[in-house]
Amino acid sequence: MKNKIEEYFDRLWPITRSLTGSGNRETLRILSEIIDLKITEVPSGTQCFDWNVPPEWNIKEAWIKDSKGNKIVDFSVNNLHILGYSEPFQGKLSFEELKPHLYTLPDQPDLIPYLTSYYKRRWGFCLTHNQFQKLDQNENYEVFIDSSLDENGSMTIGEAIIKGKSNKEIMFSTYICHPSLASNELSGPLVSAFLYKSLKEFQNLKYTYRFIFVPETIGSIYSLSVKGEHWKNHLKAGFVITCIGDNGKFTYKKSRIGNSLPDRAVETILNQTETDFNIVDFFPSGSDERQYCSPGFNLPVGSLMRTMYGKYPEYHTSADNKDYVSFEAMEKSVQKYLDVIELIEKNEKYINKMPYCEPQLGKRGLYPTLGSQKGTQDFVKAMMWILNLSDGTNDLITISEKSKISVKDLMPVVDKLIENGILENEETSNLND
Repeated sequence: MKNKIEEYFDRLWPITRSLTGSGNRETLRILSEIIDLKITEVPSGTQCFDWNVPPEWNIKEAWIKDSKGNKIVDFSVNNLHILGYSEPFQGKLSFEELKPHLYTLPDQPDLIPYLTSYYKRRWGFCLTHNQFQKLDQNENYEVFIDSSLDENGSMTIGEAIIKGKSNKEIMFSTYICHPSLASNELSGPLVSAFLYKSLKEFQNLKYTYRFIFVPETIGSIYSLSVKGEHWKNHLKAGFVITCIGDNGKFTYKKSRIGNSLPDRAVETILNQTETDFNIVDFFPSGSDERQYCSPGFNLPVGSLMRTMYGKYPEYHTSADNKDYVSFEAMEKSVQKYLDVIELIEKNEKYINKMPYCEPQLGKRGLYPTLGSQKGTQDFVKAMMWILNLSDGTNDLITISEKSKISVKDLMPVVDKLIENGILENEETSNLND
């Protein structure tokens, strides 16, 4: 898988993405080779709560030339050089006239910053501070930005659904609006796409799985404006997939609820599979989880990341590049999400159908009749905990917490007890009442 992830990374890397535009369409077209995306165009000006979808922005060319005709800053060399959503401009300026339109990182002088101006009309360039310091203050510069802002354009979003037995949903949200950023942008769509590809091979899924690919903030706000009420009634768990591509330890940011199903499931998996990780309480900034967890919705949405946004020096700079990420780490990130999904699928409250004393397990081939190996003893121990706690009040995560037995070891025992007619899940029990 990691080789295929890298192959798609290389194809997606040079594309200029933003809130809108042809780069987003091309990105979703390429991702559609992996995931069955339904692509929707949302007209510019569409109102979603207190926001409106912005004009569609596209850019063909942008540069600054010195008086000798040398391009000293060139969008074609690195698309981070343009201030995102820059309006078109052409003219000759003195250094003092140009200076307010130049953005650098003095504390990271070798890096190009990533900056945008989505909702205020301006133009500008981002460059390394070293480049800036080499500019001649007595020079006149020629500036050219061939961009467009189309009020009749649209915002492009993608969605894919894997239907399960239930109309209750698990949602994965990622964004497609950053140009040439590796962990902060491409790791999210790539992990999401390959997670979908793996999950589609699962049989008999209980929940319905929804994957959405939107520009950050305005995309999730639009999605909530059309699906928010549905999700309030149907969403069991949601995840914002971002910053999942580096070699850092896993970080999980909880939902606003704090003990929702995704919070409990991820913390259980990390506790039982990782030696070092971070669990962070919800805070109302960051990525799109702040929209899903806004008080009017308060959805059970968290974010399983690696090194969190803003916590690595390469963040929002040209150093968040291919050298910073690991495709093996992305592959392992897909697997970690699959482990979480498996637990969510299995996390039922169970009913012991034979609650009066222990059932005779030996005649069912479930209890050793001679001295046993450790593996058999572990199976019996798990069985005893499950039978004792399966009174309709404890789900699988709680049973794991109380027994100190991993969910991976409990799952096959639950299956065996159900197969032998000793255990059933609470939902089945209620249907039989």
